[in-house]
Amino acid sequence: MQIHQGTVQISTSGRNSYNITRDVDSIIQQSGIKTGLCHVFIHHTSASLMITENADPDVRYDLETIFSRLAPDGDPEYRHILEGNDDMSAHIRCVLTQTEVTIPVTNGRSAMGTWQGLFLWEHRTGRFTRNITVTVSGN
Repeated sequence: MQIHQGTVQISTSGRNSYNITRDVDSIIQQSGIKTGLCHVFIHHTSASLMITENADPDVRYDLETIFSRLAPDGDPEYRHILEGNDDMSAHIRCVLTQTEVTIPVTNGRSAMGTWQGLFLWEHRTGRFTRNITVTVSGN
């Protein structure tokens, strides 16, 4: 069994979803591993990862709409507001989603479905640099 690890760094420009499928596929291809697993981990508490529809951006828009209801910015009940109105809501969104995903590797590529894509979901409204570790293991 082989193990290969790489990093992806994404500059975000506000609350949005950023397609990182190609970035992860590039690391898988660099690994030389044809069959195995790809583990993706984001090193932040106010951004997350999601596998979702990659063709229609309205899906991600609708997800954001729902999350704005679940974790609204500036709720007066929040105590953790050191970095602004979107601080605690971003942490809540992160806890309700995922900071890691595992994807099968088949024929040297991520084996997601036709309409699936891997996205970094930025939960803050400002600009950030997000770091992601990608670990590929297999043969």
